[in-house]
Amino acid sequence: MTANLNPPSQARFEPRSAETWRNPFPMYQSLRDHDPVHKFDYDGNETWALSRFKDVLTAAVDAATFSSAQGLTMAIGEMEQLGMDPPIVMMDPPDHTALRKLAVKRFTPKQVKAIAPLLRTFVKERVARLREMNEGDIVAELFKPLPSLVVGHSLGVPEADRGAFDRWTDAIVAGNSEGDLAGAGEAVQELVAYFTARIEVVRKDPGEDMISALVHAELNGEPVPLINILGFAFTMVTGGNDTTTGLLSGAAEHLTRNPDQRRLLAAEPGRIPNALEEFLRLTSPVQGLARTTTRDVTIDGTTIPKDRKVMLLYASANRDEREFGENADVCDVTRKIKRHVALSYGPHHCIGAAIARLQSQIAIEELISTCPDFTVDFEKGVFAGGNFVRRYASLPFNATGGA
Repeated sequence: MTANLNPPSQARFEPRSAETWRNPFPMYQSLRDHDPVHKFDYDGNETWALSRFKDVLTAAVDAATFSSAQGLTMAIGEMEQLGMDPPIVMMDPPDHTALRKLAVKRFTPKQVKAIAPLLRTFVKERVARLREMNEGDIVAELFKPLPSLVVGHSLGVPEADRGAFDRWTDAIVAGNSEGDLAGAGEAVQELVAYFTARIEVVRKDPGEDMISALVHAELNGEPVPLINILGFAFTMVTGGNDTTTGLLSGAAEHLTRNPDQRRLLAAEPGRIPNALEEFLRLTSPVQGLARTTTRDVTIDGTTIPKDRKVMLLYASANRDEREFGENADVCDVTRKIKRHVALSYGPHHCIGAAIARLQSQIAIEELISTCPDFTVDFEKGVFAGGNFVRRYASLPFNATGGA
C-alpha cells in the first residue's frame, strides 16, 4: 500500500497490478503535467518517480547517480530475497560493462539472424493452429511460448529439458512480476542447480549458446565466475519472457483498435520493423524500474536526496508530448521515432533487444499475413499481476475478426 507524501494534487503515483494495469496512462499524464519529480511513500520509505522523457532518459544514462546496485524494484533489500549475488542488471559500471561485453558477443546481428529459421517455423505452426481453431487464447498459444523458446535456446537448454525449464521459468516470472522472488525460491534453487550442472557439461562440450560462451570466456584475465554465469541465466529468464509477451499482446491490442493500421501493414509488410518501434513505445512492457540515488540530485528545482529509490517511468516517458508531439497517445505505424526508452537506454539498454525485436517482428509478420483480419478481445483480456511489467496473461483471439 502507498500513501502519497505530497499535499492533495492532481498527480499521484500508485503502483499498478493485474486489472489496474488496464489504463495507467491518465496517471502518467497527470504526473508529467503536474508533478514530474514526484515523491510518494512505499512501505514507509520515501520514494520518487520521474515521468517526463528528458528526466527518465537522463537518469537511465547516468548510472553513477542513479545506481542499479540496490535493486530495480521499490523494495529495500530486495536481493536478500534471492539469496544470490546480484545479476548483471543489478550491477553498475565498470563491473557491469566488462561482463556485458562478453554477453553482447552472443547477440550480434549475425548471431541473432541465425535463430530466425527456428523462430519462423515455430511461429508458422502456432499461427496455423490459431487459424484452424479460429478462436483461442493467443497468449497461451503464441505470445507466451515463443519467448520461452527463445530464452531456452539462447541458454542452450536441450529439448529434453525444456519441460522442467519452462516450469521453473513460469514460477520465477510469476514471482518476479509479483515482487515476491522469495515465493519462487524452490524454482530459483532448481534453476541454479540445473545450470551449475550444465556449466560442467559445456566446459567439455561447448555449444553455440550464451552459457557456453561465458564458460569459455575470461573476465579481467580470469575465468568468468560461476555466480556471474548463473546470474546471466537468471536475468535471461526474468527479463526475456514476460516482457516480450507484453509487447506482442499490446501490439495485438493496438492493431485491433486501429484496423486501418493493420490493413496498412498487411498491404505493405515492409513497414512492420518501423511499426514495431511504435508498438514498443506505446506498450512499454516494462512500465518502470527503480534506481537508487548515490548523491543528492536536483531536477527542475526539486531535490531528490541521496539513497532514495527512484522509479523511472518508461511508459510515461514514451508518451510524453514534449518528445513525441501532441499525438503521442496515438498509434501511428508510420511514425519516425528517433529514440524511446521501452528497452531502457545507456549502460542498461536491454542486452537482448535485437532478439526481442526479431521474434516480435516474425510473430507480427506471420499473424498479419496468415490472419489479416484478426482481432483480439482486449476488453475480456486478463492482465498479469506485478508492479513493473504490463502484460496480458490471457487474451481472446479471433482469426477472422468475427466475420
